[in-house]
Amino acid sequence: MEKKYVAYVGSYTNESGKGIHIYDMDVEKGFIKERSEVIIDNPSYITFSSDKQFLYSICDQGVSAFAVLPDGNLELMNVQNINGMRGCHLSTTSDNRFLVISGYHDGKVTVMNIEEDGRIGMIADELFHKGLGSVAERNFRPHISNAVFTPDEELLCVCDLGIDQIKLYEFNHRTGKLKLYDIVRTQLESAPKQIIFSPDGKFAYVVCEQKNYINVYSYDKNSDKNRFELIQNIFTVRRDHKTNSAAANIIFTNNGNNLLCSNAGDNTVTVYKVNKKSGELSTLSSLPISGNYPKYVASFPDDKHILCMNNDGNSITIFTIHYDKGLIVMNGPEHKISHPNNLIVKEL
Repeated sequence: MEKKYVAYVGSYTNESGKGIHIYDMDVEKGFIKERSEVIIDNPSYITFSSDKQFLYSICDQGVSAFAVLPDGNLELMNVQNINGMRGCHLSTTSDNRFLVISGYHDGKVTVMNIEEDGRIGMIADELFHKGLGSVAERNFRPHISNAVFTPDEELLCVCDLGIDQIKLYEFNHRTGKLKLYDIVRTQLESAPKQIIFSPDGKFAYVVCEQKNYINVYSYDKNSDKNRFELIQNIFTVRRDHKTNSAAANIIFTNNGNNLLCSNAGDNTVTVYKVNKKSGELSTLSSLPISGNYPKYVASFPDDKHILCMNNDGNSITIFTIHYDKGLIVMNGPEHKISHPNNLIVKEL
């Protein structure tokens, strides 16, 4: 029996877009068809619980929780205030007891309790990053863009692209409290935007928005000193790329054998080959995505097609990807959607 998949797209809402878009996926053909739209203000980032029974979303009021119904539709459960400005990224613990919200505008990381029924509970912990204060420009003011757990979930890695730091916090899985453990300092004005770990947990990859490169680190959870050690720095754009480019989003595909990076301004996706032994990347290609500002990139469950969320272009473009050649070929016409921001997939 053929597997059925549903895609959910977070977006910024306006007259033409009302909330979370739900798409049915034809994985074999690399095609999506819009099914419905769930009304909620500016669901700019969405994520699943670890078991994918619940979907959590940023919204203007704070964060919202949805039950994922058997047919893939969503049912709103509750909305909670986060005691701060609207967030930009969400993570959950593997036991689905806590939700972590990254605050770009106020430099705040917020940990929320999750109730047993999947609803969002009260705040468990919250803290602000500090920079040079209100007189500073963006580059020296805290802007938290991403927070993810290490594979062992001992530490929460919080990317702050305003102060060029990844703060590492010890995470108390009983209380949800955070305690500063260490700081990974990236290059001046590099703007570390996102961190992901290799499937085997031995390496970490940090995309740096302003410098258009990826920092590759080895990760050793048993190290008494530095758990993260920088082993490579590699560009995300071609040497002849136009100016005003910003590295946007990285993902692993093809069983971790490849890494993709989308580049805004340059409007490309760069395909890398991953050396699983050393962790290092080698560039295969950097090709246009036929859209404006590819803020997020995702792959189909079979890894044979990729989707680009073109935030400024108000579109989703789909490509067939040939890993042996590092080639992407556009697959059908673009899908119009108001300011798509990210996409997650669930098997029904």
